[in-house]
Amino acid sequence: MARKYFGTDGIRGRVGVHPINAEFMLKLGWATGRVLGNGAATRVVIGKDTRISGYMFESALEAGLSAAGVDIRLLGPMPTPSIAYLTRTMHACAGIVISASHNPHHDNGIKFFSAQGTKLPAEVEAAIEAELENPMVTVSSEKLGKAERVEDARGRYIEFCKSTIPSRISLRGLKIVIDCANGATYQVAPSVLEEMGADVIGIGVEPNGLNINEECGSTMPELLCERVLKEGADLGIALDGDGDRVIMVDHKGELVDGDELLFIIAASRKENEQLAGPVVGTLMSNLGLEHALHQLNIEFRRARVGDRYVMEMLNEHGGVVGGESSGHIICLDRTSTGDGMVSALQVLATMIQKNVGLHELKQGMKKYPQCMINIPLVRHLDVNNSEPIQSAVRRAETHLNGTGRVLLRSSGTEPLIRVMVEGEDETLVRQQAKLLAEIVEHTVTGHAESA
Repeated sequence: MARKYFGTDGIRGRVGVHPINAEFMLKLGWATGRVLGNGAATRVVIGKDTRISGYMFESALEAGLSAAGVDIRLLGPMPTPSIAYLTRTMHACAGIVISASHNPHHDNGIKFFSAQGTKLPAEVEAAIEAELENPMVTVSSEKLGKAERVEDARGRYIEFCKSTIPSRISLRGLKIVIDCANGATYQVAPSVLEEMGADVIGIGVEPNGLNINEECGSTMPELLCERVLKEGADLGIALDGDGDRVIMVDHKGELVDGDELLFIIAASRKENEQLAGPVVGTLMSNLGLEHALHQLNIEFRRARVGDRYVMEMLNEHGGVVGGESSGHIICLDRTSTGDGMVSALQVLATMIQKNVGLHELKQGMKKYPQCMINIPLVRHLDVNNSEPIQSAVRRAETHLNGTGRVLLRSSGTEPLIRVMVEGEDETLVRQQAKLLAEIVEHTVTGHAESA
């Protein structure tokens, strides 16, 4: 379904550039209220990350919703997954998140959650876009929506996070460094760990509106690796700006990425007889994850890149655990969306229950060397229907001889073709990736010249 504003994860862009401006957000709040409120007395909750533009967009959305006759509950700076949780528990008709996730401060965006704490269906997004085309009409004064701040939102979410692992589990004796990316988790994440008894060292916990994701967080974990070693900590946790992704670091300062965390969680669920359906990764998930899960007799399926597609496949096949290499992990047996803090707690609980460190836990999965080369795409090219490219793919697969895989895909956000090869032999992987990339680049250039 073609949509004008909504992408795979809400509406996102540069602050001040349409549609990420105050005028559009006013109309978006009104259109959302018209579609989801449906003329009845109802409420919408709004949360945000720590970007300076969040104040502006919060006010604009609040005004638009009020004009549509919808009550508003303001949560303040809170992680994206907490808005999903509070939308459900407060019986709101929708939740709105003002965030651009792991992007820098000059970007922002809007994400929506349904009353069930899940992403809005495509048909609802289409209905909101259709309403945006209509003139904005304000309800009569006695029907205007009222806005209130939810003072205990942080405490509610902290208790929820703790409830996702057995109450008998304590983190006493663990020294944990947590990097909150100067983002939405800067208050709640350290509090969760401290209340569970851990010795917590916080970094990226001093947001100023401009430093969100700046050389910190899950997309830049080098600082966390260094701090874990310096402090002699047992492990580190890195979240992104809105708190739905997590990457961890073991006591040796080695990264534990989303694939490895997904393996740890899935293996623990299997051992405790709590795993239902297949584990779902993406086309980019490391081949080592697939092999490690198969060794445990756990079915593994690959979805398109994007947590929306992971969620769809989990629901389709009755799965409860899925995720991406980036650290966006979904535990549907605990919550309704990807949640970095909840995912980290599942790993910590496994460490405590098995009485082993994070470094030991990740040994059950051997990551395969992976090489990715991006080829600029001048004109549209369907790699699946290009015989030179497909012949090159078959040659690469022959050289890998069943010890790896080849993936070509168009980027969903940039004009690029991503060439990815992975396998057991790193030298062979890099060699085949380079050869294949050369063929793709030559074909792209030739296509452009002949077009």
